[in-house]
Amino acid sequence: MKNKLSRNCLLPLIAVSAIAGGCKQKDPPPPGISAEQQAADAAGFKEFTDRLKDYVKLHNSQEAIIPAVKPTDLPEMINAHQQALARKIREARPNAKQGDIFTPAAQKSFEDVVQSTMKGPRGENAVATMKQGAPLTETSVIVNQGYPDGIPYTTVPPTLLQVFPKLPDEVVYRVVVHDLVLLDLKANLVVDLIPGIIPQS
Repeated sequence: MKNKLSRNCLLPLIAVSAIAGGCKQKDPPPPGISAEQQAADAAGFKEFTDRLKDYVKLHNSQEAIIPAVKPTDLPEMINAHQQALARKIREARPNAKQGDIFTPAAQKSFEDVVQSTMKGPRGENAVATMKQGAPLTETSVIVNQGYPDGIPYTTVPPTLLQVFPKLPDEVVYRVVVHDLVLLDLKANLVVDLIPGIIPQS
């Protein structure tokens, strides 16, 4: 009788727990971003990711053509490999231009999350992080060309990296003054960029 009573007492608790779990609501969208905008941003980021996958396949196919280097090789050999890889990639995408990877839809998605993040409570910290590595007030880089020697870039703040799509090992995000640059690390090549997306401090 005691066991039966215990089970009967537990049933309402189980039912309440099940109802509570089934009625759990999704987290609300970030302030200033509607559900519709979130869906559009997700679609834009997917477009970016799909284009980036194609670029990485091209990168890997061209890298397989040239002799491999080891970390222990002489600096001039590593530099020669980098230049050879950049040349092969440029030849493989001779008509590369701004917007090939950062498509209009993807650019809008990046703009949305940058504006939302920079206006948030951690925006000031993000600006401070970028100021540390941005001594230049004006410069420019060119898509499908090497990143110029002597031109510093800014570390992308963690607050932005958290809302940007994750990248494969071949490429990284860089901030050059107010531009967001997609850089091929091994080739030191500018893959694409979004000009003026990083707001003025």
